Amino acid sequence: MESDRGLSEEQVLKRREIEGKNVLQPPKKTGLLQKILHQLKDVAIIVLLIAVVLSFLLAILHSSGFIEPIVILAVVILNIILAITQEGKAEKALDALEKLSAPYCVVIREGVRKSIDTAELVPGDILILETGNIVPADARLLESTGFFSDEAALTGESEPAEKDATITLSGKVPLGDQHNMLFTGCVVTAGRGTAVVTTTGMKTQMGQIAGFLSGSKKMKTPLQIRLDQLGKTIVWIAIISAFFLFAVGLRSGTDFGTMVLIAIALAVAAVPEMLALIVTLTLTNGVQNMVKKHALIRKLPAVETLGNTSVICSDKTGTLTQNRMAVKQLWIHGKEPFADDSEFAEDQSDFLKYLAMGSNATCETNEEGNRVYLGNATDVGILRLLNEKGYIIDEETYHRVAEIPFSSERKRMSIIFKVKNGGYLVLTKGALDHLPLSSDSASDLEAAQHVHDKFAENALRVIALAYKHVDNLPDNGHLEEVERNSKLVGLIGLIDPPRPEAATAIAKAKAAGIRTVMITGDHATTAGAIAKNLGILQEGQNVMTGAKLAEMTDVELNDTVRNFSVYARVTPEDKIRIVKAWQANGEVVAMTGDGVNDAPALKAADIGIAMGKTGTEVAKSASDMILTDDNFATIVEAVGEGRNVYANIKKTINFLLVCNLSEIIIMVFAQMAGWGILLTPVMLLLINLVGDGIPGINLSREEFDPKLMDNKPIKRNESFFSDDLLHLILRQTIACSVAVLIGYYIGAFVTLPGMTAPSATLGQTMAFLITGLTSIVHVFNVRSSRSVFKTPIKNNMPLVGSAVAMIITFALLVALPIGHIFGLTAIGGVHWLIVLALTMLPTAIREIGIYFDNIPLVREQRRLRKEKTAKILGKKRTGKTNKV
Repeated sequence: MESDRGLSEEQVLKRREIEGKNVLQPPKKTGLLQKILHQLKDVAIIVLLIAVVLSFLLAILHSSGFIEPIVILAVVILNIILAITQEGKAEKALDALEKLSAPYCVVIREGVRKSIDTAELVPGDILILETGNIVPADARLLESTGFFSDEAALTGESEPAEKDATITLSGKVPLGDQHNMLFTGCVVTAGRGTAVVTTTGMKTQMGQIAGFLSGSKKMKTPLQIRLDQLGKTIVWIAIISAFFLFAVGLRSGTDFGTMVLIAIALAVAAVPEMLALIVTLTLTNGVQNMVKKHALIRKLPAVETLGNTSVICSDKTGTLTQNRMAVKQLWIHGKEPFADDSEFAEDQSDFLKYLAMGSNATCETNEEGNRVYLGNATDVGILRLLNEKGYIIDEETYHRVAEIPFSSERKRMSIIFKVKNGGYLVLTKGALDHLPLSSDSASDLEAAQHVHDKFAENALRVIALAYKHVDNLPDNGHLEEVERNSKLVGLIGLIDPPRPEAATAIAKAKAAGIRTVMITGDHATTAGAIAKNLGILQEGQNVMTGAKLAEMTDVELNDTVRNFSVYARVTPEDKIRIVKAWQANGEVVAMTGDGVNDAPALKAADIGIAMGKTGTEVAKSASDMILTDDNFATIVEAVGEGRNVYANIKKTINFLLVCNLSEIIIMVFAQMAGWGILLTPVMLLLINLVGDGIPGINLSREEFDPKLMDNKPIKRNESFFSDDLLHLILRQTIACSVAVLIGYYIGAFVTLPGMTAPSATLGQTMAFLITGLTSIVHVFNVRSSRSVFKTPIKNNMPLVGSAVAMIITFALLVALPIGHIFGLTAIGGVHWLIVLALTMLPTAIREIGIYFDNIPLVREQRRLRKEKTAKILGKKRTGKTNKV
């Protein structure tokens, strides 16, 4: 132990040279160029860049204008800007951590008290701390008097922790039980003391959290993984089809230069240029909707990730509970226990008044007219109940004259009142087994112990109250003698109560296939009781403590993580392990929290959710989403919006892939049939940007379908094309392709009475119209799995307006002379009727398919097929899990 004189300047310099300054080390910052290059590695961006290069080449060789390459390049730039602006969260989190550090502190060096910058602290420095100070470094108490430290942000406990310099600890002790230790960033709420600094900077508990934040890497979101896979698939389809078409053309004797241009045009046509933009707009629309529901999204992909969430790992204090102690049960000796919300009899109201008189909490009214309570959590809980009941303490009869403060040795406190009619009233409040009761209270004590144990079983914190009347007070030096031979009045049980809406929200989450897991630094008994009340701890599920968790290997935790719904007395490292164990089991994990101790797990989770009102800046900076109303129920609302976003993205993929794949099929078929170029590159660009792009953008506005919350969460490794989506895409692709090919054949080869003679130009014009119009009409087919005639159009009028506008645009391109610029020609009335009939062919086939799908036998076969697919996927997931 260092001497009472503290360190010498020479010792300080040597230790600072070894340990460094008492500051948090910021992570290496990535430059703007590196961030841009990182984004350019994304498959979707690569696909778009290929499309830009091909489009520019096509525009230069054919002088067809630079509209599409410019638009695609703008989409690439927009996506890169959006991605880069979401980065740098670790730096913000570390900045917030530094704000928790006190700028100055008082130390003893060479026997002299000095005020120094906290950055200059070194291990071995002796700190002088008093009420209101922020602890500047991790330290061990040397001396303490009535010392309490608020460690809620670090441990999750709602009450200030009592500290005692006389305690000696051995072995590995959980953070919340280290009663002789002080931790960086925590506030001294009562008492005074001296402490010797044990660790500084990145070695402190706060520093270790900063290390987790700067060292951990965020996993790719399920949406990013799926879009990467889709992008790779599109690339290979484009490359294979282009080379195939190129080979077929050369074999048939087509000019080499022409085939190169056709192959390039096909590659451009195969790439859904608008996909990235529509996905971004869909996510942005989801963000705007979530803001209205009190959920602030800090990172766009988090919207969709939240919709896929299958496990919510929630912090207890301040998230599931109200972060304030409340009296729930009361007992007067000789009577039965009664609840806080019951109607109080006269003796019960007197008991509550005595409790409030024996407390140090105060209540003030702020400028807004709201009550503000000051004092320790237990005393505030008592005073709050007194005010809720409308009782008033008779200050004229009882005048407070003295106090015997609480201490860890005594486990009690006393307040002495001078009574108006003469004498003094002594009220002693504290632990039942530490009250100096009179000998004739033995029978009362036995009954009280029974009630005490019953309260404790329900995770209530039990406080006893005793009283005594005396005529005179002893000398101040022997004031504690007045407590002897007191009489027991009764007991109260307090708890940090659950939020009123939490249980309902957890039930809704369960109905949506989402499991809620409680992770807390609080005691196992308290956490388990709260979890049972909320419906988190179900039959057959257990509570895991941090001590037991530390003994488990990662493999053991991965294998047994589903058996536990509550984790108590855990450290920040434990929280990360729990999150990763669920992720190893294929689950998409959301982590909620508000304290500094939650920040590393918030960052490690697929989506970190911080509380906006009570959350620390560290937690907010490490999160993906912030609840502006601190309402756990908002998470369930946000999950619903996230599922809607995912559903809209699937609709976009359905829409765009049918359009692009049908273009590939008709181009390849035309070459194989010897028909030549069915659609010119300019026609393809018009269809992709006008027919597909503008209506497709409005798919992001599709409203939320409540039935989405009846579905189970989407698994992490589940493809976009599960749930028969691939089957639907292929069916509609074939239908659209057949309609276009029939149209071209009629226009190019069939003579109709009184109509223009067939020609390649007429066939191309009909193919252009049918391809564009089927794309536009198809946008209504993807809106719902139900019949298009049963899906209300009033729910998305911008989509209807854009579709009508594009249909008119396509018609005018053919009807007006401007169409000649794009290789189009005017067509007669019969040809228009054929175009309209063929345009509706894919929709008619879809409606027939829906009818057959609803036949009981077909539906049962479909169900069995889904179950079989699910089992296969389940075996694959299990195999992967066992390898972790």
